[in-house]
Amino acid sequence: MSHATTRWLCAGCLILFPRAAWAADDPAPTQAAPASAPPAAATQAAPSIERQLADLTARVAAQQAQIDAQQKQITADREEIAVLRRETATDLAAARATGIGTQAAVPATQTSSAPPQETVGDAQAAKPDIADKTQAVPQGQGVLTPAGKTTVQASLTYIRSANDRLVFAGIELVPGLQIGSIQASTADRNTTIDALTIWHGFTSRLEGELMIPAMIRTDSIHLSQVRDGTVTEGFDLHESAIGDIEGALRWQINAPLNPEAPIFIAGLRVKSDTGVSPFSIAYDEFGIAHGLATGSGFWGVQPGLTVLLPSDPAVIYGGISYLYQFARDIDRTVNGTLIGHVRPGGAITANIGFGFAINPRFSFSLGYSHTYIMPTRTELNGSFQDSSTLQAGTLDLGMSYRVNQRQSVTLAFQFGVTQDAPGVAMTLRLPFTF
Repeated sequence: MSHATTRWLCAGCLILFPRAAWAADDPAPTQAAPASAPPAAATQAAPSIERQLADLTARVAAQQAQIDAQQKQITADREEIAVLRRETATDLAAARATGIGTQAAVPATQTSSAPPQETVGDAQAAKPDIADKTQAVPQGQGVLTPAGKTTVQASLTYIRSANDRLVFAGIELVPGLQIGSIQASTADRNTTIDALTIWHGFTSRLEGELMIPAMIRTDSIHLSQVRDGTVTEGFDLHESAIGDIEGALRWQINAPLNPEAPIFIAGLRVKSDTGVSPFSIAYDEFGIAHGLATGSGFWGVQPGLTVLLPSDPAVIYGGISYLYQFARDIDRTVNGTLIGHVRPGGAITANIGFGFAINPRFSFSLGYSHTYIMPTRTELNGSFQDSSTLQAGTLDLGMSYRVNQRQSVTLAFQFGVTQDAPGVAMTLRLPFTF
């Protein structure tokens, strides 16, 4: 083959296989990555996001578990509170039915994690109960004595009253010119009553009472009469003897479960005539008494109703009673006048007030009492005469201090606000329960 032919063959090979020739002369180029393969950074970030999502999911699950546990605890606490409320209402109703002065016992379901609260000198609860609030109210207006308990009370009462009276018997011709006699009297009356009272609780709703009073009376009376001159006479009277012994029964009608519901107490009191009768004392020829009475001289019965309305932190009390005294024949002549049949007037008494306990030891009360005394009909020498009606209203104030669970000291005051009422009465009561 000639040299020219060889060159044409080499040129044709270059034309037909150009890439093979270049590949023999040049290094191999870098192969591109497939389009479907992910980048290296994205491949590393995917597991981190998955771990964060897993952590968040675990946290949410833990918090949901805590919420479920707390919800269960709240439901259990609500059920326990409902049980405690029911038990407290039941215990309070039982305490009010028995009239006890201590708080109901702590329910057995109550947790004991908190330390017990203590009061000064007593194991009673810190909140005063109805017995504490009514400790200073007038006698006979409080709660009953607990079943099986007995209360003995010594009391001392001082009553003072003064009465000034001016009586003119005659005629008045012109203003300032009188024909007849003028009589002026001044009476200062002082009465001291030392009484022993015993209460006993037969049941949780029935109480009995016995009161034995001893009285000391001192009256100072001065008379001045003007008729053709002035005549003045003064004398003092003194008497000490037993008074009218009284007995009573009190029955609690209801025992409400609602701590704010009213409590109704019915009572029946019987009064004897053991004291010195006003018809048995001595009189002079002028009809002036030379002695003093320590009793009414008649037997009597007194039904009554008392209402206690708890209104925390106080207790409102109210009551009404009627005293009926049995008539009897006196058949005695005084200064030429025959006293025959005597029918004493009845007496209607109503009172209202409230008791308030500042703490389980100290309480006070404020109230008002009013008594309407009906006329007394007396047979004098065969004819009947009626006396005038009387209105006695007093403002009542009391305070009480509980020394311990069995003993307390009560001081009560009564201030007369009507003409027929005593000026002032002060009573010191020392009850002891065992």
